[in-house]
Amino acid sequence: MRQVMIFAVGVALAALGAPIDRSLAEEVVVASPDNNIIVTLTDDGGAARYSAAFNGDQVVAPSALGILFADDFGFDRGLQIASVERRTHDESWEQPWGEDRLVRDHYNEVAVTFTSNDGPRRRMVVRMRVFDDGVGFRYEVPKQAAFRSRVEIVNELTEFTVDPATTAWWIPSRGWNRYEYLYEETPATEALLAHTPMTMKTPGGVYLSIHEAALVDYSGMSLKQSREGRFKADLSPWSDGVLVKTRLPFKTPWRTIQIGARAVDLMNSRLILNLNEPNALGDVSWVEPGKYVGIWWAMHIRDRSWGNDTIHGATTEETIRYMDFAEKHGFKGVLVEGWNIGWDGDWFNNGSLFRFTEPYPDFDIDAIAAHAEKTGVRLVGHHETSGDVTNYENQLDDAFDLYEKSGVRQVKTGYVADGGRLERTDKRGVRHYEWHDGQFAVDHHLSVVRKAAEHRISINPHEPVKDTGLRRTYPNWISREGARGQEYNAWAIPPNPPEHTAIIPFTRMLSGPMDFTPGIFDLRPNERPPLRPDMPRSDTRSRVETTLAKQLSLYVVLYSPIQMAADLPENYEKHPEAFQFIKDVPTDWEKSVALEGEIGEFVVVARQERGGTDWYLGALTDEKARELSVSLDFLESGKSYTAEIYRDGEKADYDENPYDIVIERRDVTSETVLALPLSTGGGAAVRFRVK
Repeated sequence: MRQVMIFAVGVALAALGAPIDRSLAEEVVVASPDNNIIVTLTDDGGAARYSAAFNGDQVVAPSALGILFADDFGFDRGLQIASVERRTHDESWEQPWGEDRLVRDHYNEVAVTFTSNDGPRRRMVVRMRVFDDGVGFRYEVPKQAAFRSRVEIVNELTEFTVDPATTAWWIPSRGWNRYEYLYEETPATEALLAHTPMTMKTPGGVYLSIHEAALVDYSGMSLKQSREGRFKADLSPWSDGVLVKTRLPFKTPWRTIQIGARAVDLMNSRLILNLNEPNALGDVSWVEPGKYVGIWWAMHIRDRSWGNDTIHGATTEETIRYMDFAEKHGFKGVLVEGWNIGWDGDWFNNGSLFRFTEPYPDFDIDAIAAHAEKTGVRLVGHHETSGDVTNYENQLDDAFDLYEKSGVRQVKTGYVADGGRLERTDKRGVRHYEWHDGQFAVDHHLSVVRKAAEHRISINPHEPVKDTGLRRTYPNWISREGARGQEYNAWAIPPNPPEHTAIIPFTRMLSGPMDFTPGIFDLRPNERPPLRPDMPRSDTRSRVETTLAKQLSLYVVLYSPIQMAADLPENYEKHPEAFQFIKDVPTDWEKSVALEGEIGEFVVVARQERGGTDWYLGALTDEKARELSVSLDFLESGKSYTAEIYRDGEKADYDENPYDIVIERRDVTSETVLALPLSTGGGAAVRFRVK
């Protein structure tokens, strides 16, 4: 097959309706602005395919494209390239909040129309955008005579074919625990069905991450390995087996491949955000980044309970105590879980019992709202659904009305249910169970975000659909969970190992902010005795497997515009000097840069506060102690800074001596190389003040 690029002449002929010479239509090539990434689309053999190369090396081998429908002809065979449109885009846009205030959106694009004469004549557009940091493509199916207005997708043929010798970091898909699994590092051939983002390293040392952007009115994509190294888009089905129910015209989410020469290049990519539509809400000055505390950790370590019993946590008295603590130390909010009717008994399986406007008798929401107004510390709301989505939707208007009246500006939602047990009730009263990332769940989460915006409320879902960058379009979608968070260190066996927070910056965090809930100072709250004498100690402990300094580093390394100081107030009062860093560190940034790191080993991140001159740095390691030499060339040249350093002490060890911390100050400039010794499971946090 000839390898010929289609240039602007092809666009002009297509625009005029003139037939394009098939000798020029067999292959379309598009490069990134820096020419390091080359993507090729073909119609070879009557099938749509693409491939990608980075710095001259093929990183995605020829891979299938296409869609199949239930009762209509699909796009799988008899295809030919009919027309091509090209354009280049380069602009910067401003985030109302984020890891960077300004984001550059620079790409080269081709829109390739594939037609088929195998059956009724029909057409499909593959829109491919190639950035310096990766690739995004989607399908666009216009209205046409070959299709009815409503269609059902039963197969998306998209493939991502990589070298079988590639290494992958991944978590299993379609499991009961949604995204809350420890990441595995294996040969890619062992990832049979994986969630995205899935991050990989090729034998040639190139880093890739496969994900999706702008997941709207569609089902979430997992990756199913059909043959060694060949990963196919696998969409979560409805309860009746259909993957997607939609109408023409429609656009799919973007399928994304982030590409970098270094692991930290993936962290510095803004491709996912750039593939989302601009802010659809208008003025969002009411969205409030910041830090909060909460009646939360006490429940996970079993000092308090969600239910209305003798150790109920969500009481008026306890909430006011937390609000007073927050006011004293400069926090903006107090999260309260377990305040409303429905938590008694087996709330995991009785979602229909939750009442989102009915407090327990010991929770006076009016008195708490009055105290919030007095202290300037807002109540952070909480809606747990236990997966009964219809019950929640039926109360949504009243629930947000109550919170708006009470001065609430952020609501944490929860969907604690097995992966395939989100409940919906149809018009006949029949209950159905849907996947947590299927089209039903995708539509539900977005409807909650839109409804919340009408009340000037931001949403932070836990047990959510994965992030795909929709915070750009809906800036009140302020954070989410979607990974194994801090709570697993309170009761899970095993807890999160030291490598966990050195993996998620390169995997889960590539999709967007995470409400990880850092800042635990009592690192041994719930150690349990071994079930058997022969059990390894690491398999028998529920505990926080970090040093104290590493807990501080998480506020910089794991980005979220809302950060929790997750421990109990009394535990912070025991370590006032270390607590100072949590009080100081911002959550909204002018710019961010991942400086160095390797997946599952270590990572170093620097961020500049928005509207200020101070910089912050976080560094952390896995179970291996290491000494890092960090160049401070990100600081402004010609200025002197005082570095306030919180680092592991000489005898620090996450297992034996996690509380050994050194807090020191030294003068530095942009020419300084800062030595940071990290202990096993350790970390460091630094604030740089302009002198």
